[in-house]
Amino acid sequence: MAENQLQEAGNGDQMMPEDVETDDCLASYTHLYSPDLLKDNVAFVTGGGSGIGFRIAEVLMRHGCDTVIASRNQERLSEAAKKLSAATGRHCLALSLDVRQPETITAAVEETLKEFGRIDILVNNAAGNFLCPASSLSFNAFKTVMEIDTLGTFNTSKVVYEKWLKDHGGSVVNISATLSYRGQALQVHAGSAKAAIDAMTRHLAVEWGPSGVRVNSLAPGPISGTEGYRRLGGVSAQSSGAFQSIPLQRAGNKTEIAHGVLYLASRAASYVTGASLVVDGGSWLTSANGLPALLGIASSHSAKL
Repeated sequence: MAENQLQEAGNGDQMMPEDVETDDCLASYTHLYSPDLLKDNVAFVTGGGSGIGFRIAEVLMRHGCDTVIASRNQERLSEAAKKLSAATGRHCLALSLDVRQPETITAAVEETLKEFGRIDILVNNAAGNFLCPASSLSFNAFKTVMEIDTLGTFNTSKVVYEKWLKDHGGSVVNISATLSYRGQALQVHAGSAKAAIDAMTRHLAVEWGPSGVRVNSLAPGPISGTEGYRRLGGVSAQSSGAFQSIPLQRAGNKTEIAHGVLYLASRAASYVTGASLVVDGGSWLTSANGLPALLGIASSHSAKL
């Protein structure tokens, strides 16, 4: 199956958009929306140097948006920003921050406003996860995931809102998960963190709506070409045929998640706020939650944080 072409997937005529497994830009891109959908907008993407965040930044940029990608790894960010700018012709600024430390977020947001003069879109994508039984999970491991995912989402949202969105409006998209919908084994830390993000999304949508700020969340399913896919057993699940239990019969790809974010962030979703968009091929409805199989996957993973 060619990585950079439209791909036939599953039964019928459903088509996957182009993607690449690595943190590289697409060799070709098919616009499903107008190329000018986000013209002259500016997006701030946490965790934008790799994985889903990298592809989100790329797709936003391919629709006319300048972008800030922000995380702790400045070297990775700088390399990613060069790739993104070269592929899209848009400006990409790489800024170092730690979403657990509000002062670093404030510095990055102020630098963004100095460089671009505005922030129209915030994508809270920074996250951490692994598989671990609750009884084996250290107190610090649980705390660390909560700090990165939940506190990081609140910290970044609050700073961007106070610095810009409060007076100018805009869109916030929080990357969530379906883990808490039924109580996923080995995921009490991430499930708790993401459930809090979904609740936060609704609360902020209510409070910030009068300021013209829309706040939504997007919950990905198993997405190939990501660190999470590798760490959470996606490769072994795919080889064992486990994805046959998903209604669409496959894992998703990063471009599909980016398209969901593009919709929520854009004027195509101008009357959508407080919503949680699940992009998982129907996985959460049908996939097994078998503890023995998951414990086998977890045996090779560490929860020492």
